[in-house]
Amino acid sequence: MFFDDWYGIARVLIVGPLAYVALVAMLRASGKRTLSKLNAFDFVVTIAMGSMLASIILTDTVALLEGVAGMAMLIGLQFLITWLSVRDKRVSRLVKDEPTLVFHKGTYLESQLKRMRVTRGEVEAAVRQHGHATVAHVGSVVLETDGSFSVVGKAGGEQLAIEPPAG
Repeated sequence: MFFDDWYGIARVLIVGPLAYVALVAMLRASGKRTLSKLNAFDFVVTIAMGSMLASIILTDTVALLEGVAGMAMLIGLQFLITWLSVRDKRVSRLVKDEPTLVFHKGTYLESQLKRMRVTRGEVEAAVRQHGHATVAHVGSVVLETDGSFSVVGKAGGEQLAIEPPAG
C-alpha cells in the first residue's frame, strides 16, 4: 500500500523528529559508553534502541512519551549493567567476553580459530588491513571483544617462516 491517510504522514513528521531529539539527548547525557561497540551486550542495546525509535515513529499505537520512557529505561539498564560490570567481576564475565589470541609467533592457534569461528584468511586480511604484507611480519593477532582484530608487531623486525594456509 502506498498511502493510508494524511494522519500517518503528519504523525511521522511530528513524532519522528521529537523522538530522535529525545534519543540523542538521552544518549549524550548517558555518556559515550552507551553506544560503544565493546561487546555483544552493547551491540544488542544499540540494535534495541534503533528498534524502539522505529516503533515510536512508525507505530501509531506507541505514544511518543511511552516510547521515550522505553528508551530511557533501556539506557538506564545499560548504564546499570555497565556500572556493575566495572565493579563486579562476576557481572563483567556475564556480559563481556575476553580477547582471544588467534595467531602468535608464527603459529595459527587452530583451536582458538575454530572456537571463535575465524578462518586463516580473515586473520590474514586483518594483517593486511593493519599495513603488513603477511603474517610473517607480525608477532600476534588478537580477536577483540567487539569482533575486530588487533595486530601486534614483532620486536626487532625479524621475520618468521610461516606455513601456507591449508586448503
